[in-house]
Amino acid sequence: MKKISRFSLALGLSLFTISGGAVAQETGALGPTLDRVVVRNAVYVGYREAALPFSYQLPGQAVPVGYLWEICGHVVKTMQEKIGKAVPLVPVAVTDNARVMMLKTGITDLDCGGAASTVVRQKQVGLSYTVYVSELRVLVRKGVGIERFEQLADKRVVVLNGGVADRQVKQNALTRNINLQLLQVNTPAEAMALLAKGEVDAYVGDDAMLAAQRATQKDGYELLVGGLAAEPYAIMLPKDDAVLKKLVDQTLLSLMQSGELARIYDKWFISPIPPANLGLDLPMSTLLKAAIQAPNDKPVN
Repeated sequence: MKKISRFSLALGLSLFTISGGAVAQETGALGPTLDRVVVRNAVYVGYREAALPFSYQLPGQAVPVGYLWEICGHVVKTMQEKIGKAVPLVPVAVTDNARVMMLKTGITDLDCGGAASTVVRQKQVGLSYTVYVSELRVLVRKGVGIERFEQLADKRVVVLNGGVADRQVKQNALTRNINLQLLQVNTPAEAMALLAKGEVDAYVGDDAMLAAQRATQKDGYELLVGGLAAEPYAIMLPKDDAVLKKLVDQTLLSLMQSGELARIYDKWFISPIPPANLGLDLPMSTLLKAAIQAPNDKPVN
């Protein structure tokens, strides 16, 4: 399995649009995306290079790994069965700014990097059933007497600059009528360093990101029970391709009903994972359990 750059792929697909696009449109039987896959004999799957544990790149390896990447491996297998041959899976590194455009223009056939299912995004691309629910949570040092958000009144709280946490922390503080000293930094490592040195009292962020940072430290930190906000995550696919949407959702439904999705979850969120072989120790949330019991593609506002 080879990896391909975004730039060489974009050039190749511009030629495909001229020479092979008409063939895919004429066949039609498999839907636009699978017809395109047949014509170019490859499935191009987008992933993010540093979105642990959803999809990420290991040093010296061409093929990414992660929770969503493994789930998408099952989806691609179903695509191959539908097509009737084992077309190659080609990983394509994507960025947050370009990933929607890459799907809309056919540069990628699926995006498995982890994407929040929102009303705005659903107007641009297709989204699968929910496969993860990201919760905004609070990380604190053990033994400091902070057990709930309200106890952060007049304390120092760090969030990532420009992230959802900034807005949600302010909104939650206003709703609960408390004042906070809010600090902003650019990276999770910076935020964790401030918490470790006692320069802030709490670090607010996405649960998976907080768990990943906690795993790099000695056992001295805990996530407060309950989330400040939640976002469903889904696999992104080209918009208005009913055949592919049905295929993806049926594959996910099969994984949910068989218990395979729960097994994959435990592999990436409970067990030690590469490269450092540390466990995130993040049990499946009640919200994700509910999404597995009643599969849906409902977006968050």
